[in-house]
Amino acid sequence: MDLKSFYLYMYEIYYQYLFLYFCCMIDQTTIQKIFDTADIYEVVSDFVSLKKRGVNYVGCCPFHNEKTGSFTVSPAKGIYKCFGCGKGGNAVNFIMEHEQLSYVEALRWLAAKYNIIIEEKELSEQERQEKSERESMLIVTNYAEEFFVDQLWHTDEGQSVGLGYFRQRGLDDETIRKFGLGYCPEVWDGFTKSALQKGYKQDFLVKTGLTIESDRGLFDRFRARVMFPVRDLAGKIIAFGGRIMTNDKKSAKYLNSPESEIYHKSRTLYGIFFAKRSIVQHNRCYLVEGYLDVISFHQKGIENTVASSGTSLTVEQIRLIRRLTSNVTIIYDGDAAGIKASLRGIDLVLEEGLNVRVVSLPEGEDPDSFAQSHTATEVLEYITDHETDFIHFKTKLLLEQAGNDPIERAKLITDIVKSISLIPDNITRSVYVQETASRMKVEEKVLYNEIARIRKVKNGESAAPLPYKIAEQQPSVVISERSKAYDVTSCETEEMMLIRYLLLFGSLEFYEEKQEGATYSVSVGEYIISELAEDELLMLNPRFREIQSEYRRNFRSEGFIPAKYFIGHPDPEISAIVADILSEPYELSKIWTVRETSFRTEEMLLAALLPKIVDNYKMRRIEIMCWEADDKILECQNRGDMDELLDWMKKKNTLVKVRTRLNEKLKRTI
Repeated sequence: MDLKSFYLYMYEIYYQYLFLYFCCMIDQTTIQKIFDTADIYEVVSDFVSLKKRGVNYVGCCPFHNEKTGSFTVSPAKGIYKCFGCGKGGNAVNFIMEHEQLSYVEALRWLAAKYNIIIEEKELSEQERQEKSERESMLIVTNYAEEFFVDQLWHTDEGQSVGLGYFRQRGLDDETIRKFGLGYCPEVWDGFTKSALQKGYKQDFLVKTGLTIESDRGLFDRFRARVMFPVRDLAGKIIAFGGRIMTNDKKSAKYLNSPESEIYHKSRTLYGIFFAKRSIVQHNRCYLVEGYLDVISFHQKGIENTVASSGTSLTVEQIRLIRRLTSNVTIIYDGDAAGIKASLRGIDLVLEEGLNVRVVSLPEGEDPDSFAQSHTATEVLEYITDHETDFIHFKTKLLLEQAGNDPIERAKLITDIVKSISLIPDNITRSVYVQETASRMKVEEKVLYNEIARIRKVKNGESAAPLPYKIAEQQPSVVISERSKAYDVTSCETEEMMLIRYLLLFGSLEFYEEKQEGATYSVSVGEYIISELAEDELLMLNPRFREIQSEYRRNFRSEGFIPAKYFIGHPDPEISAIVADILSEPYELSKIWTVRETSFRTEEMLLAALLPKIVDNYKMRRIEIMCWEADDKILECQNRGDMDELLDWMKKKNTLVKVRTRLNEKLKRTI
């Protein structure tokens, strides 16, 4: 495992830990009550106009643009499914996706809707203190916004200085109120004194950064500034930005809240709360630099716009965008120096696997001024006409410096190749290599060798370049590549069908079995689980494997209803997969076709299809094991390890016998 993979693995483990930690804060009985109470039709109909069609309801999907409704809600199953974009899940999944909330936040949202009191598990003293401190800081920031808004609209100073500034910048009152813009008066401790009088603790005023504590006492960090509240994805106010309104040249033009328990600048995007729904709907995010850039775009109706708030773009910010869309358009102003300084951000976006486009505005313009002087249609048309991929953008920008100097042109090519090497997807990389080779008049093999060298250095391997002519591969290498191609997707259909049968028909009787004079009923679920356990087979798809394991642990429990259990699963990915599997019958492979199936239900076909599916699945797994055994045999031959070679030949012989038996069972010819 290379260093990057290790960090990504630890990152996932960390967030799984957080997921479990926060889930434990809500009592499991309360979670079940929320799932039992939340009606999928009631929840979805708050956001989507639904029309009854048979036993289900249909409407236009809220997650992508469509004119003909392909979004289906099934009250009987408690799930939703869009046959256009593929999104699906239960009521909790829907709120998570639509409102861009975490699992726990979605549970709380539904609890509030149905007036369910949240019963939380008893926390330790340290956990209680940390939770209390975070909530106290959020209460303080919420009061601060109320104070600044009140000062803006209801004081002479706020109206003349703050409101006058916003209106002069072209913002209308509706936009000012939407973003909660405010004003902090030009008084030493105006906000601090008010907050203390209201009973807010000094400790939390200081920890949020709203108040500064010094030898001269307490004073306001943002005095004499117009205020921009910063919200997290759920809409909670976690920080502020302030622009100075005086001519004090010693003070910074813009000032931001310091890092705190609730605010981490590198993980925050300004405007994300107001933009999230539009980003999902348009499947694109416009990335700008400053507060007013975002606000002016939103005022024009271009709401899928966020800002890095003047900081260099970070990996955490990019991953926040990736939760909503894989398409990013970065909009730069006409300042060439600023554009060059921001090129690192493009590389970060590429490395995270997003599709990045770049737009440079006319010289002297920034997103704020450009939006103010153009209609929404004109802004979007300009972006569409002028956005380009990063290769054209970098080439145009850097070629101006390189001119005809061959050394500088070589540096430019190297710079572009470094960016291409960051792209995780092989196909995308190859497309960019072809484009670069054509545009820069360089042979593709040279670029591929340089990319291989860069990626090897990054992964800590030898930096020696590959030879231009690739040597003829040994048979063992060829077999290995062939084996890798026979991956999890080879069994995806069978595994999906087996999971579907477990969920839909798991408790139905499949056949009767006699043992020691007694007759036992074997259910569909017991048959599938025992057949896989007999050969120690765990499903290759990791999510299916989790369902298989949990099913095996629970299927004998009284009152266990598989579909209900997994639709309400605390892991949103599992519940979404289950909703997807249950939402429509999957096409059966030709090898499972039974005559006259057009008028027969899945349940009626169980006896004919299920044994074939199980045996076919086993056959595919055996074939994969045979490929792996062939690889190991050739490896042992190359190494001259005769002892291990004999072991693998015995294993291969056993696998061949099993394969022969399955072939006979499936009535095939070897």
